[in-house]
Amino acid sequence: MSLFWRIFLLNAVVLLAATMLLLLGPVTVSTPVLFTEALILGGGLAAMLIANGVLLRVGLAPLDRLTRAMTTTDLLRPGPRPAVSGHDGIAELIATFNSMLDRLEAERSESAARALTAQEDERRRIAQELHDEIGQTLTAVLLELKRVADHAPPGVRADLLQVQETTRDSLDEIRRIARRLRPGVLEELGLLSALTALTTEIADRSGLSVRKRFDTDLPPLGEEAELVLYRVAQEAITNTARHAGARHLEVALERTPSGVDLRIRDDGRGVAGSTEGAGIRGMRERALLIGADLTVGPAPSGGTEVRLRVPVRVTGAVA
Repeated sequence: MSLFWRIFLLNAVVLLAATMLLLLGPVTVSTPVLFTEALILGGGLAAMLIANGVLLRVGLAPLDRLTRAMTTTDLLRPGPRPAVSGHDGIAELIATFNSMLDRLEAERSESAARALTAQEDERRRIAQELHDEIGQTLTAVLLELKRVADHAPPGVRADLLQVQETTRDSLDEIRRIARRLRPGVLEELGLLSALTALTTEIADRSGLSVRKRFDTDLPPLGEEAELVLYRVAQEAITNTARHAGARHLEVALERTPSGVDLRIRDDGRGVAGSTEGAGIRGMRERALLIGADLTVGPAPSGGTEVRLRVPVRVTGAVA
């Protein structure tokens, strides 16, 4: 039975009951209407409205839950589906909505996986070009500057040495950018070494006091899961260094009964009242690729905490 006919019949039943009471009951209506008769009719009308309202509220309650789910659903934060309840028409609507959410999340996950794979490939290409082309060119410039400086007059030699130092700093910066684009240490030495290098670099460059704690008995992780863990840590640490105004940073990678837990805490200004930017949305998309759960919120002692929980059953299981 459609929703229209269900509501129509509910109202028809209420009106029919009221009509039968008027026809068969002792109540009569005089002309003009007496005060007691008006009270009785008013009470009957109120009773009909209350009964109608209660019946509609009970019948349409599943639609209210569905409406709340529609307004709060976020594909980057999958949550429980609305319970399939109510009569046939409403239950079918809720089931269809749940199927639509499943399809949208699957399609978003596939498209995000393709986009992030293309992004990683592009990062590798740019890092390779920076290392092979610009890096080698600047190395040749350094050697040429040294050769010229060795034969230059003393007054010019000082200027050439200054240019040489500037060029060397530029070469170091390009190498650093290339390492951030393509974490070679992750591929060659593994996740723990890559995170150690990342925290050491950020401590040297930003002046943050970094405390790290990494468990060595981690369960087997696939390449995709390791890359997601590294990129989330990289983004969170970079955000702390650039925007948090923090002095201390804690990075922990722990084995848990359910999988692996990455936690980054700082003592900065926190994220209360701020909107999520592209960096956090990117972390959420990466987490979804491996079925992980990402939370970003206030740390227990102030500041911000980023936490990524990777279940063991899905580590390395990215399509």
